[in-house]
Amino acid sequence: MNILRAHSPEAVSLFDTSELRESFLISSLFEHDKVQLHYWETDRTIVGSVVPVSGPLRLEASKKELAAEYFLERREVGILNTGGRGSVVVDGEIFAVGNLDCLYVGRGAKNIVFLSDQAGDPARFYLLSYPAHTSYPSALIRQADATVVELGALETANFRTLSKYIHRDGVKSCQLVMGVTRMKQGSVWNTMPSHTHLRRSEVYLYFDVDPSHRIIHLMGEPFETRHLVVAGGEAVISPVWSIHSGVGTSSYSFCWGMGGENQDFNDMDGFPISDLR
Repeated sequence: MNILRAHSPEAVSLFDTSELRESFLISSLFEHDKVQLHYWETDRTIVGSVVPVSGPLRLEASKKELAAEYFLERREVGILNTGGRGSVVVDGEIFAVGNLDCLYVGRGAKNIVFLSDQAGDPARFYLLSYPAHTSYPSALIRQADATVVELGALETANFRTLSKYIHRDGVKSCQLVMGVTRMKQGSVWNTMPSHTHLRRSEVYLYFDVDPSHRIIHLMGEPFETRHLVVAGGEAVISPVWSIHSGVGTSSYSFCWGMGGENQDFNDMDGFPISDLR
């Protein structure tokens, strides 16, 4: 399991491009026939992926990093499928997970197995996990059943659809909040105007990005911004002190997920665009 350290804003202001990418960009995701996990010190976040092609893959605990007998002994996880149809088996219960369906699995589930329906069009399972102090039942949220909100406008190039899967008024979790934002045709800006939220860290997974295009992801303190050039299938971790906005060279989607002190989606500190530096 790869370990990602926490960094102060004062240190990050001095990072060069390589240091910034090594500290905040997760590129090693979605390799065939692999379970890939990255442990971020902030909020003890785990970001991962599973792409079963040749056969089923099992989610197992790393004894060194988690000191647990099984992965969800003290954790919960949200699982979003960004690929072909597949299944997740949770302690013998089979959940058929289609494209952009999301599965929540609560603390205490011991055996989690991932499968693809077709090797030629494998499922691409994205995982986001946080510690949990209580248990909630596993639940599958179909894309069509998510809570949908439209944000932004065409004239500001940020017209987008936000779908909430795991949230306070939907599927229950201990601290995980998770959903998907999809940009409307012709809109390229996400999460603009920018904000931070000191009580929750956040992770963005960008997907549905043409391989020849990129996202320019803005991060850092609002008055000391930096940027990352991000490809589809890559994730960016956002500390509590950092904004997390982006602009694409084409249309795209991203999965956002948060964990921390509360699940209040509107608990954020906004910053006028004119104040950004």
